[in-house]
Amino acid sequence: MELADYPPLTSTAAVLKAAAEPLPSLDDPAFGAVFDRFAQSRVVLLGEASHGTSEFYRARASITRRLIERHGFTIVAVEADWPDAAAIDRYVRHSPHQPMSSTPFTRFPTWMWRNTDVDTFIAFLRDHNATKSPEEKVGFYGLDLYNMTASIAAVLAYLDRVDPKAAEVAREHYACLSPWSREPAAYGQASLTEGYALCEIPVTRILVDLLKKELQYAQQDSAQFFDAAQNARLVADAESYYRAMYFGSHESWNQRDQHMFKTLQNILAQPGPTRKAVVWAHNSHIGDARATDMGQERGELNIGQLCREAYGRDAALIGFGTHTGTVAAASDWDGPMEMKTVRPSNPDSYEALCHHVDVERFLLDLRPGRHNDLRRVMAQPRLERYIGVIYRPETERWSHYGFATLPDQYDAFAWFDETHGVTPLPTTVTAGEDETYPFGL
Repeated sequence: MELADYPPLTSTAAVLKAAAEPLPSLDDPAFGAVFDRFAQSRVVLLGEASHGTSEFYRARASITRRLIERHGFTIVAVEADWPDAAAIDRYVRHSPHQPMSSTPFTRFPTWMWRNTDVDTFIAFLRDHNATKSPEEKVGFYGLDLYNMTASIAAVLAYLDRVDPKAAEVAREHYACLSPWSREPAAYGQASLTEGYALCEIPVTRILVDLLKKELQYAQQDSAQFFDAAQNARLVADAESYYRAMYFGSHESWNQRDQHMFKTLQNILAQPGPTRKAVVWAHNSHIGDARATDMGQERGELNIGQLCREAYGRDAALIGFGTHTGTVAAASDWDGPMEMKTVRPSNPDSYEALCHHVDVERFLLDLRPGRHNDLRRVMAQPRLERYIGVIYRPETERWSHYGFATLPDQYDAFAWFDETHGVTPLPTTVTAGEDETYPFGL
């Protein structure tokens, strides 16, 4: 995409101001009610412009709470690893505690899920589920595929309980990956050097064997079988993902988002009443990739695109943005969390347009037929800012901006002019009964 000749900023901002719906305070229950217009969707995807902004977490929590309490949503699926999220799921459903091989959410970036805003939301889920029947309880699921080691441990622990002989075979197969357990990304380089997929057949074999025995295993406990099967899928997909990293970033990106989408579909397909899901993930995942340069120039897809293709108007894609403030982020991968100042938005960006509306918080409804003038003035590609777990203000234009067409990327866009970084929680676990809580507080 290239920078277009835009209408005058003043006239464009005037159109935005006319369409912008001021949002109540995040502490006001009326905030979530503004999003009732999306409650008929099968899947509501809630984004974030960074992984370390408190207002985005609090907004998603408020909207999700409303969808749960008033509209029957029973799935919260987040951009987190399956085994870590499963620990939260057991906690919020009041299910038996299962010790894990490692403490959940203690890998980089710990602040993404170990923060006070998520902690408050988890407390709500547990309280909400306390009086619900099993089929009415809200589940908390991870869509991502990074924690391969914990997933291997979970599969083996499950097989140890239900089929010790199968567990022995699985250990032999998973041993192929053991040299790279601490640095799985190195596996991709090793398999490339050898010229073939070192562990593809062994790890896929475990998943196939599990699925062949589904009827036998699921009769004992269908929920535990589903968890084990999904962990086995994660390992198989992660093996493929780490190999793809060395062939091109778009291939590994696509494999990751396809895994997240397939995981979401597996969750939705679980037996019971028709289930509806809220997805929490970064804007780069939940906005339709076809309306961005990542899709048009790099051939990347994402879960937002896949949901639109699968569910049509039953998928609602809601992005979030900010102009300035602070953000919790690192300078490098595996680096320490820092509280960084977010630079004022680029003058050629959608964020600059929203800032000139001069309203603290507002919602833009971008769906066709709602505000045709708004869609028209925002239809030309502009820059959009993406801050992940790494933020480098000194190279922000090249590190954190890409072109997009906002009305095609999202169904709605929630704006917070000034935002603040999340407050992280400690990663140490206290001894005793509280170890059953995933954050060990």
